[in-house]
Amino acid sequence: MDPSSTPARATPGNKLNLLIDRLSAMLLREPDDRSELLQLLHGAHERNLVDAEALAIIEGAITVSEMTVRDIMVPRQQMHTISAGQPLPQTIRKVIDSGHSRLPVIGEDEDDVRGIVLAKDLLRSIGNSNFRLEDWLRPAMFIPESKPLNVLLREFRISHTHMALVIDEFGALAGMVTIEDVLEEIVGEIEDEHDQAQSDADIQLDASGRYRVKAQMPVGPFNAAFDCDFDEQVAHTVGGQIVHYLGRVPRRNESVELNGLLFRVVRADNRRLYTLMVEDLRHQTEAESTGDGAI
Repeated sequence: MDPSSTPARATPGNKLNLLIDRLSAMLLREPDDRSELLQLLHGAHERNLVDAEALAIIEGAITVSEMTVRDIMVPRQQMHTISAGQPLPQTIRKVIDSGHSRLPVIGEDEDDVRGIVLAKDLLRSIGNSNFRLEDWLRPAMFIPESKPLNVLLREFRISHTHMALVIDEFGALAGMVTIEDVLEEIVGEIEDEHDQAQSDADIQLDASGRYRVKAQMPVGPFNAAFDCDFDEQVAHTVGGQIVHYLGRVPRRNESVELNGLLFRVVRADNRRLYTLMVEDLRHQTEAESTGDGAI
């Protein structure tokens, strides 16, 4: 037999070269169809050419390019801020309670943003009797709600800024977003020491009177704690119950009412839930009905 007529044996190297050629061809013609690109990447994963973690990051990056600041920002009502007139002890206590390394400083009204203060700068001021918060303010970065996340990430990197304040179409403060918020949409949840310290218990009472609950908490103990009857056959975790009910993974700050409980998503990425804030609406209803006859 003529060796030249024998088909070349498929080797891992040949498969990799073929995949690279196909991917290069798609990129050279600048495809508009992202689903085709994702299909190719999933094929690479099935051939063990791209591991699951890398695939998830690529998918997260593609998703981020289609999102805006409005999709992930922390709303103004939920922001931790510092009053410009606060003395140093109260300011430090506010920073400690928030668990954040930087906070916006607000002046006479909520739209009067004076700047950003860093926790490390406040530590240098301990014991300084002449402390003035204004002396430690850093310039604030203001962005519109409609800014694409991939553009914001590039601006964060170029300006070496970690936080931006979001303004609405009227110039009023609408919320805030950090570089960590954007990165978590790409790589998943990023836990720091403060997050880890708060993650020991499945249920924690919040200062607001609501309960902070791990999304991965088993349904059985949750039912016992809140006297409810979520079906463990539907999903084994609290977060799974919410995803099953909605048919998708909800975004951060999204709320849903189930079995008389109001769930608000505190921490999440585009693939899974991490932390929920739970409010028992049944107790409110009972209190209102009890007070119906009051004068």
